[in-house]
Amino acid sequence: MDKKHFAKHLRRNMTDAEKLLWRHLRGHRLAGQKFRRQQLLGPYVVDFVHFGARLIVEADGGQHSGCGRDVQRDEWLRNQGLRILRFWNNEILLNTEQVLAVIFEAVNRVSPSPQPSPARGEGAWPCTSEDLTCAEVEPSSPLSPRGRGAGGEGDSNRSTQ
Repeated sequence: MDKKHFAKHLRRNMTDAEKLLWRHLRGHRLAGQKFRRQQLLGPYVVDFVHFGARLIVEADGGQHSGCGRDVQRDEWLRNQGLRILRFWNNEILLNTEQVLAVIFEAVNRVSPSPQPSPARGEGAWPCTSEDLTCAEVEPSSPLSPRGRGAGGEGDSNRSTQ
C-alpha cells in the first residue's frame, strides 16, 4: 500500500483518542484554527497538522513506548522546521480539555505563516513526498512541558498529568 492510500486507511481507522481529538480540531473548532488529519509529510504520515503554526499533534498508544522509529521520524520532522506535540491516548481520553489547552497555547505561540496552505494550491510546503530535499529551517523552541514538547524523545517528555 502506498503512503497516500495508507493515510486514507488511517483516516478511516482512527483510534478512539484520535476520533475524540479530531472532533475538537476539525472544522476550525479550536478557536478558528485549521487542522488536517492523517497528513502525508515527506515519508511520514502525521496524525494532525496545523500548517500555519508548523505544528504536528500526535496521539500515541502503547505501541509508541520507547519506539526508536518515533525518534528518527521526529528528528526528520523537526529538521523541516516543524514542532511536535505528543500525547498518550489515555491523556486525550481522560484530560481532553487540558490537552486542547496545550495545543491552543502551542498554535498561538507562533505567528501565522506567510505561506498559504498548500492544500489550496496557493503556496508550497517546504517538502512533499516527491521532493525529500527540504529547505533547512531552524527548529522551533520546545513547547509546554504539559505536553510531550517539540518532538520529545522517549518517555521523559511525556505529560504526567
